[in-house]
Amino acid sequence: MRADRLVATLLFLQTRGRVTVAELAAELETSERTARRDLEALAASGVPVYSQRGRGGGWSLVGGARTDLTGLTADEIRALFLIAGPLSTTPASRTALRKLVRALPSPLRSGAEAASRAQISDGLDWSRSPVAAQGSHLDALRHAVVDGIQVRLGYARPGSPAGERTVHPLGLASKAGAEYLVAGTDRGMRIFRLSRITHVEPTGAPVVRPDGFDLAEAWRSLAARMEDRMLSATVQAHADADAEPVLRGLFGSRLRIMGPLSNSRMEIEVDGPSVEVVAAQMAGLGRRVEVLAPPKARQRLASLAGELAALYGPAGNDPTAAAGGSGGPEHSRTPHPA
Repeated sequence: MRADRLVATLLFLQTRGRVTVAELAAELETSERTARRDLEALAASGVPVYSQRGRGGGWSLVGGARTDLTGLTADEIRALFLIAGPLSTTPASRTALRKLVRALPSPLRSGAEAASRAQISDGLDWSRSPVAAQGSHLDALRHAVVDGIQVRLGYARPGSPAGERTVHPLGLASKAGAEYLVAGTDRGMRIFRLSRITHVEPTGAPVVRPDGFDLAEAWRSLAARMEDRMLSATVQAHADADAEPVLRGLFGSRLRIMGPLSNSRMEIEVDGPSVEVVAAQMAGLGRRVEVLAPPKARQRLASLAGELAALYGPAGNDPTAAAGGSGGPEHSRTPHPA
């Protein structure tokens, strides 16, 4: 965008004092003709820029004038680059970061460069799977939000086939490492997790923004609604006291210790999106946790127990028999991972 180039041109002049058209063109990666037009546009807009012909000439700010575009302090610049460094994952963002570093006054550059190298962002979890399928979808949605353009989203909820809908992108939010789109729909404002978006297609139609829309306020309201749904069910149980660390790891703040029953047992409550989900999570602790209520949770555990007994119990399926094996030692060795 030309406005971005004009700002970059002014910063470059401020930093270098005097520049040639060729130097400016190389810095901003434009043609010399474009660089000259930008300098002339600055002069025409009232910025005190002048040109000097001949050997050692170039373009300068009149009287060495300095235009402070930001008023940023050294601490503020370091904070900005600490944030920007991990985000510079594309060629365009890395180029922008380098240009910004070079545009800073000399005493501030070393701190900014150190801050930009102080952090990295790794998009893979420990199994080397992407944490969120963002990529081009994130870029496309950023453009749609900034440009105010409606998009058609392909969206797949867990366990359901992907569907398509037209939405009004209003903003993007990041929560616990996952990215979300806040958008207006025909059913009101909704949250869409970017890792579930299959495709994004701009429609060209303008976004309709609610009157007085504020992204931070909208996110708080939508997130609170989501959290209420995630904590809509409560399961009561008795558990071994030494199981508390495991329970804390599973449920975090959703676990409440109601009180001791004895030296080795305690009464607990756990919140979750449904009693079936909480019960299934507790199933891995076996006899260390006894679910008491509600009845639906006990029924879910009984069903799981029956399925597991049928699969793994003495009367369960024999994999070697099903494969036609004899069950001898050569068939009982532990297989290596594929």
